[in-house]
Amino acid sequence: MVSAPRLSFRPLPAAHAQLPPRRLPGLDPAWSRLVAARTTDGSRTFHVLDTGPLLAERGIPVRGTILAVHGNPTWSYLWRGLLAESLRRGGAEGTAAGWRVIAPDQLDMGFSERLAHPRAPRPQHVGQHDDAGYRRLEQRLDDLDALMDALDVDTALPLVTLGHDWGGVISLGWAMRHPHDVDATATLNTAVDHPVQEHIPAALRAAMAPGLLNTSTVETRGFLSVTLSLAEQGLDPEVRRAYLAPYRTRDRRGGVGGFVADIPARAEHVSRGALEEISSALGEWTKPSLVLWGPKDPVFQERHLADLQRRLPHADLHRFEGSGHLVAEDRDIASSVLTWLEGLTWTDGQLVPAIGGRRSPVPAGEIDGLHAQLAEMTAGWRRGSPAVVDMTGEEPATLSWQELSARIDALARGLSELGVASGDRVSLLVPPGNDLTVVLYACLRVGAVAVVADAGLGVRGMTRAARSARPEWIIGATPGLALARTFGWPGRRISVQALSSRQARLLGTVASVERLLRSHVGRTPEVPAPAPEDEAAVLFTSGSTGPAKGVIYTHGRLAALVALLRRQFDVVPGSSLIAGFAPFALLGPAIGATSVTPDMSVTKPATLTAVAVAEAALAGEATMFFGSPAALRNVVATGADLDPEQRAALSRIALVLSAGAPVHPDLLDAVQELFPTAEVHTPYGMTEGLLQADIDRGQVHEAMATRQSGVCVGRPVAGVHVALAPLDAEGRPAEELVVLQEPPQPEAVGVLAEVVVSAAHMKAGYDRLWDTDRASSRDDADGLLWHRTNDVGHVDAEGRLWIEGRLQHVITTPGGPVGPGSVETPVDALEEVARSAAVGVGPAGTQSVVVIVEPQGDPGALSTGRSPLATPEFAAAVRGAAGDITVSAVLVLGELPTDIRHNSKIDRTRLAVWADRALTGRRPGTP
Repeated sequence: MVSAPRLSFRPLPAAHAQLPPRRLPGLDPAWSRLVAARTTDGSRTFHVLDTGPLLAERGIPVRGTILAVHGNPTWSYLWRGLLAESLRRGGAEGTAAGWRVIAPDQLDMGFSERLAHPRAPRPQHVGQHDDAGYRRLEQRLDDLDALMDALDVDTALPLVTLGHDWGGVISLGWAMRHPHDVDATATLNTAVDHPVQEHIPAALRAAMAPGLLNTSTVETRGFLSVTLSLAEQGLDPEVRRAYLAPYRTRDRRGGVGGFVADIPARAEHVSRGALEEISSALGEWTKPSLVLWGPKDPVFQERHLADLQRRLPHADLHRFEGSGHLVAEDRDIASSVLTWLEGLTWTDGQLVPAIGGRRSPVPAGEIDGLHAQLAEMTAGWRRGSPAVVDMTGEEPATLSWQELSARIDALARGLSELGVASGDRVSLLVPPGNDLTVVLYACLRVGAVAVVADAGLGVRGMTRAARSARPEWIIGATPGLALARTFGWPGRRISVQALSSRQARLLGTVASVERLLRSHVGRTPEVPAPAPEDEAAVLFTSGSTGPAKGVIYTHGRLAALVALLRRQFDVVPGSSLIAGFAPFALLGPAIGATSVTPDMSVTKPATLTAVAVAEAALAGEATMFFGSPAALRNVVATGADLDPEQRAALSRIALVLSAGAPVHPDLLDAVQELFPTAEVHTPYGMTEGLLQADIDRGQVHEAMATRQSGVCVGRPVAGVHVALAPLDAEGRPAEELVVLQEPPQPEAVGVLAEVVVSAAHMKAGYDRLWDTDRASSRDDADGLLWHRTNDVGHVDAEGRLWIEGRLQHVITTPGGPVGPGSVETPVDALEEVARSAAVGVGPAGTQSVVVIVEPQGDPGALSTGRSPLATPEFAAAVRGAAGDITVSAVLVLGELPTDIRHNSKIDRTRLAVWADRALTGRRPGTP
């Protein structure tokens, strides 16, 4: 345990408060003022940033006040973005009032008054309050009382506290002290509880070590420098100098050391009682709260965030993946805070969330529980027929419907007795196959929430997903459990297979699925059925366009998806599905179809072969096959390996589905040859809504004959509503939605727009990503809840939807926005091209279109020497295919980077950077 820190710097006289230098980046001198306040130890002068006088000068009414409190070793400069954005929004068109932001420098910090410090204060024990030698937590709360009295804040209007670091503790403590005046709270990376039995984070432990506190925080700028180094991309040098401005000499850094010394690491610490009073009161706080968090913080870690969430279960939370302790420098937290406040209404003298009439459309079919079809198949004459078939082992492993149901019941009973409760999150680190199906449905039976993150995310991505979802339990095979232990993923661990005592100890497991099944055979769980609004699963996106996001599905929304799949694809009892994409395999028992897991690598869809599909078809008497475009390409490429029996098995497949990325018509034709009697469909969807539109091969050819931009994904399926948000010249979607009719309105046809959808089977929200959830959701005048897909495209006169790429990949040329697909589709049709990517190079609004081609054969045949530039002849062919769109350059690359889940989604962001390097004479390297 860290011993009580001691400050040992010389006694210094108090220094007067002063105004900051006038030319600090982002700081308007007009915001600064010096305010004298009567504190508990006399009159003190604070430096305060305050937008109140400017609002009054401009005649803008005050909507409410935000009290923003910095931590250590920053100062009010931390909040400059919030002050600027509040003034920009205040008085803007359609805004009747603005938020007053008050951001004080705490005493001994920033440009506020410095206090005298004794040379060697005694250790901080209970009762020794008068000579601790620094400002204590209780005193800092008193200081805010004095300052707010001096500023004469109108508490009849909304009052919101905001804090970061130890300023978060102080701001929350002040809110708990004034529960009738404060209407809402917001915090950034802070902690209100420091159990004495837990180690202080290493980042603080070093600074608090006896003999180092004074040296690292006061005598040198060590603590300052380390803290300022925690920005995600590093601070701009001028911004760094601005943060250092109040602390240039040792006599100005006493408060930095004092703040560290006031960390109540020990039970007898002088500030321990004040901290416990704050943390206890926070558990009773029911008013609106917002938590913004940078997960890469070495100081305030996941356990601190978990504690905040336990105390504030109603709080809106947004994790800014990739950011850390200085989240206010890494991300635009000003917009997040102000937008959150704009979503609250002043009702009966308090701020409350604005509750609209948000609703989803009517489901496409009759809704049943996720276990209803399983129970029906078990009770019927098919109970002895295969329910799941696993082809990943040396021999096929089959469970009948009766066996599957019995295993699910037994495991659900075992998990329940082990302590897995309704609402508990369970991370599933089990490869696709029969074991995963049993584990998933057992978790759903007891009301637990299944957390599913692809192994394709890699160790770093899976670690980020685990820490974000923060499951209570992990069920995994040995490789997954080993990763969980090595990288400290949260959750009590359960192995799939029974382990020896030594293995269990090494992996830290508390039970095994195998033993739970064995000890609970023939028993059913005694738990109530989950309600439709209860969470059922958190499914992580592929991470192909940024950090993977957790998508929340409720039991009701998954049931609506099951109803839609059964209706859209005519799934009847006796159907059998080969699932080259794990989520569809997991839906098998719910839709009443036998699920066959083919022999392939889950992280490499392109490893699926024609022989593996045929063997799966034979083992499971399959009638349906689902595979990603990459999987289909390899199935076609290996078709020559099939023997007559295997070809006959494929000829009995009645339906082939492929989704995850556009599928070229030539590939669909090749697939049709392998599956001669099948309907070949390419449904359109996303993790947030697995089915939105559908089209078959014949309809694809019919649509492509019209030579429109992008890839046609067909018409919306039953129960799905589609709207468009047209793009402006800079590629930004309009706020007002154009809700499509049947037939589509003439003014909506052919307009490049973001695609917005609404359906009963859409996500319930993003997990712990309040800001992303808000930004992705729209309400219309009728209260319908819409999801922004981030896909761009258009609708044709026949009502067919065409996808032209992702919103972030739109190329903003001088002639207007261009969807990548409008270039890629005709270029992909060239004989020499395997696939292509169109990217924008240059400043937004004046970007040039650059096409990067992955050739069918040797890249050297299409490029000029060692340069990735295409030969003049090939470049001319690409430009000719692009038609009216001017292509500035054509580059050749051996293989385009794609996502791991589908091996199909091209990473155009990386390619744009690579192309810029190649075209500006730098060594391009590998994208």
